Amino acid sequence: MVDLESEVPPLPPRYRFRDLLLGDQGWQNDDRVQVEFYMNENTFKERLKLFFIKNQRSSLRIRLFNFSLKLLSCFLYIIRVLLENPSQGNEWSHIFWVNRSLPLWGLQVSVALISLFETILLGYLSYKGNIWEQILRIPFILEVINAVPFIISIFWPSLRNLFVPVFLNCWLAKHALENMINDLHRAIQRTQSAMFNQVLILISTLLCLIFTCICGIQHLERIGKKLNLFDSLYFCIVTFSTVGFGDVTPETWSSKLFVVAMICVALVVLPIQFEQLAYLWMERQKSGGNYSRHRAQTEKHVVLCVSSLKIDLLMDFLNEFYAHPRLQDYYVVILCPTEMDVQVRRVLQIPMWSQRVIYLQGSALKDQDLLRAKMDDAEACFILSSRCEVDRTSSDHQTILRAWAVKDFAPNCPLYVQILKPENKFHIKFADHVVCEEEFKYAMLALNCICPATSTLITLLVHTSRGQEGQQSPEQWQKMYGRCSGNEVYHIVLEESTFFAEYEGKSFTYASFHAHKKFGVCLIGIRREDNKNILLNPGPRYIMSATDICFYINITKEENSAFKNHDHQKKSNVSRSFYHGPSRLPVHSIIASMGTVAIDLQDTSCRSASGPTLSLPSEGNKEVRRPSIAPVLEVADTSSLQTCDLLSDQSEDETTPDEEMSSNVEYAKGYPPYSPYIGSSPTFCHLLHEKVPFCCLRLDKSCQHNYYEDAKAYGFKNKLIIVAAETAGNGLYNFIVPLRAYYRPKKELNPVILLLDNPLDDLLRCGVTFAANMVVVDKESTMSAEEDYMADAKTIVNVQTLFRLFSSLSIITELTHPANMRFMQFRAKDCYSLALSKLEKKERERGSNLAFMFRLPFAAGRVFSISMLDTLLYQSFVKDYMISITRLLLGLDTTPGSGFLCSMKITEDDLWIRTYARLYQKLCSSTGDVPIGIYRTESQKLTTSECREIASQSQISISVEEWEDTKDAKEQGHHRSNHRNSTSSDQSDHPLLRRKSMQWARRLSRKGPKHSGKTAEKITQQRLNLYRRSERQELAELVKNRMKHLGLSTVGYDEMNDHQSTLSYILINPSPDTRLELNDVVYLIRPDPLAYLPNGEPSRKNSICNTTGQDSREETQL
Repeated sequence: MVDLESEVPPLPPRYRFRDLLLGDQGWQNDDRVQVEFYMNENTFKERLKLFFIKNQRSSLRIRLFNFSLKLLSCFLYIIRVLLENPSQGNEWSHIFWVNRSLPLWGLQVSVALISLFETILLGYLSYKGNIWEQILRIPFILEVINAVPFIISIFWPSLRNLFVPVFLNCWLAKHALENMINDLHRAIQRTQSAMFNQVLILISTLLCLIFTCICGIQHLERIGKKLNLFDSLYFCIVTFSTVGFGDVTPETWSSKLFVVAMICVALVVLPIQFEQLAYLWMERQKSGGNYSRHRAQTEKHVVLCVSSLKIDLLMDFLNEFYAHPRLQDYYVVILCPTEMDVQVRRVLQIPMWSQRVIYLQGSALKDQDLLRAKMDDAEACFILSSRCEVDRTSSDHQTILRAWAVKDFAPNCPLYVQILKPENKFHIKFADHVVCEEEFKYAMLALNCICPATSTLITLLVHTSRGQEGQQSPEQWQKMYGRCSGNEVYHIVLEESTFFAEYEGKSFTYASFHAHKKFGVCLIGIRREDNKNILLNPGPRYIMSATDICFYINITKEENSAFKNHDHQKKSNVSRSFYHGPSRLPVHSIIASMGTVAIDLQDTSCRSASGPTLSLPSEGNKEVRRPSIAPVLEVADTSSLQTCDLLSDQSEDETTPDEEMSSNVEYAKGYPPYSPYIGSSPTFCHLLHEKVPFCCLRLDKSCQHNYYEDAKAYGFKNKLIIVAAETAGNGLYNFIVPLRAYYRPKKELNPVILLLDNPLDDLLRCGVTFAANMVVVDKESTMSAEEDYMADAKTIVNVQTLFRLFSSLSIITELTHPANMRFMQFRAKDCYSLALSKLEKKERERGSNLAFMFRLPFAAGRVFSISMLDTLLYQSFVKDYMISITRLLLGLDTTPGSGFLCSMKITEDDLWIRTYARLYQKLCSSTGDVPIGIYRTESQKLTTSECREIASQSQISISVEEWEDTKDAKEQGHHRSNHRNSTSSDQSDHPLLRRKSMQWARRLSRKGPKHSGKTAEKITQQRLNLYRRSERQELAELVKNRMKHLGLSTVGYDEMNDHQSTLSYILINPSPDTRLELNDVVYLIRPDPLAYLPNGEPSRKNSICNTTGQDSREETQL
């Protein structure tokens, strides 16, 4: 083998680690030549140029010395004028000759020699081949005029008293000051402010003009009035300010000519300087200035980084951010690369915002702009994505780069980042708080199908409100809905709390129930001091500790509450007022204690919930004795919990053995084997035993495994959930998983159909006529529009088309802009919608942040805007737990021992409970569930007079067909409200319309050809039927004809269109004495069933059955 050391010469000692240790042995025998490289030419001129010009610090020192030298020469001139005695006479020799003492002459000569030498040296170093360019420069000419006469006077002593205009050195001092400022900014590695430089130039120009005029007038008037320096100063100020008193005026023609020349120079120079200054000021107003370093060190501020700032985004941020009292003294610095919008400029000029909001035009990718915003001193940085971009992935990429740039520049600054696509979330995992739009969007759309209006519930919880919305409305539901919307999530340490301190050592459900009964607060979660995970309703086995952090829902936080002690009344009076009287709890105001309330307990035995909907009275419906409510135990009893069916598998429903066997074959429980993107939280859910072939996933095409081509042929037992989306993105994972969660009973799993295009034929094939919900996802390709609010146009029109074709179909969608929610289920002549529109305008005028909350589609949970969740990111600055709690409620995260959000419906068998407080106790004592709100549905109530008044104010003209359509709807509503049939004809109440219709029919029959009596009567009847047919009937005929053409059955479509006008709304944490009504849906946080498994029982995580069977029809659409 060849010796490599003999072939390859060794490295020099400076490059070899061995030689660094052993010294220079062997280096002496090396015949290599060391070569040194110079950054500059190794010549005397280049070294001088490096010292005087190129080197930043040495050049700054040279320019500072030059500036001081020029100021010294001007100062010596002033001393010479002050020491000189005014000579008598008006001879011209007094202008050319002055009295100069020998020491003063010596100082001026020294200054002149140094200045001239420096000027010649710098001219030599700056020489580039054109000598005249250096000689004819104004600074060089002034230097020669001021220095050469002094040097000549050295050799000719008779010239020592020659007048030299040394005061012109002020212009050389100005030039040196400009160069010095530039070198100063170069030396400290900061970009100078153009505004500062321009102001400095303007001020120095003014001073030089005034100083030149003062010295010139004083010298030329030596043969006139013999003015001193002060009189000359007075004359110049009066002249340049255009006042012109006239008490001091020049007498000689030379001084007058000099004044004229100076005024001409001022008229030329000063306007140019002012114009440049005004231009820079306007540019600075557009781009913003700098956030003061002193203010950054003494005041707190946050930075908002956006790609484009719109007025809605700005107002949402400001209203939510400054809604918290402790943030009133914070400054908000907006860093945006685009120019400030006109509307944004107007808002920022309002005194309330102008003192606290600073707009900077710049990029977060530039360190200079981050330095302007003082990012390293900021309390937080909010980075928002532009959701109106056509390419949302590109928008995420920009957000990621901004987050990286901020983290690199200010690693200690907390980051609050909004991302659009879930697959891009892992790039910003380092951020303190991240909100992924598609994750939350699809999770809320999915839960809206299970728990109605979950999106509205979450939106109201994450918005800051005082609960004053709707209090001026005459309708009771709007008052209750608006008052309860003020509930938010707060936190407090148990031992520091008046609400929960007495429940230390008690069970969680005991503390939650009694805190709600006594104070009206809803305890929903807990966090251990030594654990970062939040547990929602950990269940009755969880024992409260003094150091636990309690999370509760209330109108206001405990720190802002005042407690009033009431005298104890008789138990009977309290019980009667609590259950039968009106509400005495001031929920909308400061929390007051209700005292001790005794609840009638007839039976303490524990009754299990029947079925997943928790029909509370399980077996005693036909008994004479009313079912009872068990007390909530301080410490959970294992036997009672087992009796209450807390440990039972909620998915194992009471079915026949054959159904149970088939269900076991169909589904198993486990974690999804594949994750669509990095960072998705694993969720325990129902799975198929085997992967379904891709060909079977096409519903409209048959394959070798099945021959079905429409949803009706599959024979699904449960109603469908149809998702109309543009593409099957990764976000759909967060839609499907909550619908297949392990705690959902198998018999309630709805088939999910993905509709990538929604023409009418495809809608009918996928079973829209018997679907439970239709979810319409906002189209990404239409989000970008010339007008921002038009981004939702296509989605709104598509949903409106579905609404008109299938009026009772439950359609759920999301929009980009909250203001566009008023167009959902739009009825131009609906009186109730017009009344709500007026209410929304009034609430907006009162300054409400939730003015849109009274729109019926939003209140019912049919529509929401994902931009509403921007407030979730803003609230996390004060409440760092809000994102975690919201993700747990939506099922995006699963923490062992933490509960989940579900719902139950109040049936006729449950009305014996009567009040929300008794329901709270029933749930806590039986299943351990914690209720947090009610979803209530009522019929619309609007009197005829109100409808006519609104119609007249809106100047609505109703045609015959429109009147008939409205009348049909009113008759249907009247039929349902009175529970009786109405057999009146369409036009019985309007004889005029009936008479005109008959006259029109007779005219048609006269003009037509002669037919037999029966034929003419038949034709006339057909024409009358076509005329009387309403728009709804036309749409129904269209759909039926298409269904017949496709070979689909029309059974059920008529019932689908027979719909009742209702309104729905949410009551978050209602008062304990709120009466329960039929069909109320109660939101529950149910404990995790996996947390109560005995140690000997195998975990459900390993309970996936190995048995396989034939794929069912439902498996095809999972």
